[in-house]
Amino acid sequence: MCRPTARHVARTPRRLAVGLIFALTAAPSIGTAQQHDGTLRIIVPYVAGSGPDTLARMIGDELQQLRSQTVIVENRPGASGNIGTDAAARSRPDGSTILLTASPFTQNVAFFKSVPYDPVKNFVPIVRLAEGFVALAVNPSVPVASAREFVDYVKARPGEVRYSSPGQGTPQHLSMELFKLATGTEISHVPYTGMPAAIRDVVGGHVSATFVPIHIALPLARAHKIRLLGVASGQRMDAAPDVPTLEEQGIEGVDLDFWFGVLAPAGTPPEFVQRTNADINAIIRLPRIRTQMTAQGLRPTGGSVDEFAEFIPRDLAKWRKIVVTSRLGAE
Repeated sequence: MCRPTARHVARTPRRLAVGLIFALTAAPSIGTAQQHDGTLRIIVPYVAGSGPDTLARMIGDELQQLRSQTVIVENRPGASGNIGTDAAARSRPDGSTILLTASPFTQNVAFFKSVPYDPVKNFVPIVRLAEGFVALAVNPSVPVASAREFVDYVKARPGEVRYSSPGQGTPQHLSMELFKLATGTEISHVPYTGMPAAIRDVVGGHVSATFVPIHIALPLARAHKIRLLGVASGQRMDAAPDVPTLEEQGIEGVDLDFWFGVLAPAGTPPEFVQRTNADINAIIRLPRIRTQMTAQGLRPTGGSVDEFAEFIPRDLAKWRKIVVTSRLGAE
């Protein structure tokens, strides 16, 4: 896997790009299928080592080999993904920049009073990469073995149990708030800056619970550092078949599959968009890539540009309804 740095030149055994990161500002358009020169920048609005970052480096390495083109991953974290997303929206629409992001791309618009981008007007969808899943996890000292027992435990201690999240409006935050709404429980929110800090304090026993991405949860659960109580999905995960869904345990309304996708700034040439859609679809069909994605608790999706374009406003409408219903909106 590529070493996580803020700006990274994707490496392959056949091609080691040295110093070409400086060519970024002079990168020409790659809007035609025949053109292979220039640098392709993948903006990730999250920290190095996050789920979107890992996917970006995986896809970037494959794109570099497929196109014989330099590909770099640029992390632009902050403000729940809004900083990097805004930077991508303001980039030149010439095929030199794409955005690899996740569900907060639409969730933030529903959750925050104001965001610096419009998910429909400022971007051209390219492809939906994958679906991800989160699980309810607790510190092993919490004396429960199921999500149902956790509900009873919390109800006996209203407001005393604390949970962590990577920040306001993140999928993990919204998952727990919907869990509270579905179960009528009071659990105090402790927001952190990023998932590593949020899960670290669950492992350390400073907070009792969190919703955590499956690929982060499984190694910790196997090491007995956390206990998994249920998956917030409509079906069990292939990577964790022994962990029941919350719905199986009688907790409905917390089915929160989240997605990862690739977009480009509005105005990007259609030829580039269609070519990149075809290339990424081919990449995620590769057995080795599917194996890597499954190991991270992700389900590859893929599909056409039009399918992703139809999905985004639908997902935005879903989250607006959830935020209004659960009164989760933030300034």
